[in-house]
Amino acid sequence: MELRTLMYFTVIAKEGSMTHASNALHITQPTLSRQMKALEEELGVKLFTRSNYNIQLTEAGTLLKKRADEILSMSQKVQDEFKVLDSKVKGDVFIGCGETKGMSFISKIIKDIQLDYPDVHFHIYSGNFDDVTEKLDKGLLDFGVLIQPANLNKYKAVHLPSSDIWGLIAKRSSELARKSYVTREDLVNLPLICSRQAIDETHASNEFTGWFGHLFSDLNIVATFNLAYNAGLLVKENVGYAVTIDSIIDVSKENGLCFIPLSPKLEAKHNIIWRKNHTFSKASELFLEKLLEKTNA
Repeated sequence: MELRTLMYFTVIAKEGSMTHASNALHITQPTLSRQMKALEEELGVKLFTRSNYNIQLTEAGTLLKKRADEILSMSQKVQDEFKVLDSKVKGDVFIGCGETKGMSFISKIIKDIQLDYPDVHFHIYSGNFDDVTEKLDKGLLDFGVLIQPANLNKYKAVHLPSSDIWGLIAKRSSELARKSYVTREDLVNLPLICSRQAIDETHASNEFTGWFGHLFSDLNIVATFNLAYNAGLLVKENVGYAVTIDSIIDVSKENGLCFIPLSPKLEAKHNIIWRKNHTFSKASELFLEKLLEKTNA
């Protein structure tokens, strides 16, 4: 299986048509069709469902599209790293992150590096714990910024000097909006919208579930989320109250929502992680060096 064939396949999947794909690739349609037929024979599966007007991916085709995107991304990453191997520090750094104030600390490091190394470029990928660690494990990211609770056993990690505060997102028109804080007992009978990562009881040291103690099993969790923006929309539509960290959902007066901190106070600490066996480019090594300087200062 050649990289060129995988690239042809991804273009067909994007265009949804052999004709459009052949035009985009500047090759003849019969040539492209032969390439795809050979690919299907090599894999022993049918990749497309064809009609007079367009093509659709089969289940096998959808899986191959995901794997092909990953392979092509990694191939490009390797090529870019070797282009700058013997030159001054330049290149790309790939960072995955959740929705967190911890990225403000990372942003300051990025700014400092770019002042001295304008040829170092940063690429930020937003996602939850599963999204970030999946790409990290496959080598598509160099670093991941995570919010606790998170299992860090597989990775090297540095604690960041930042944290978020847990609380409740409610409509400003609700009775709870008059409170300056909410307790465990306040939350037990409410319809709650919670982060899937936060309520994962497989983490031995989950500070979030630990905060609730024996009351955790009594919670009425009506919906879960991985990124908080959609949780805010659910609150606005009266689905429930979102338990989340501060500063990531718009709680302006115009948006009609408010943030009420938990009491006792519960903080979500931040970590930046990387694979234990990861091979860093010069640009990534520079970022790690600056990161360790800042966190050890």
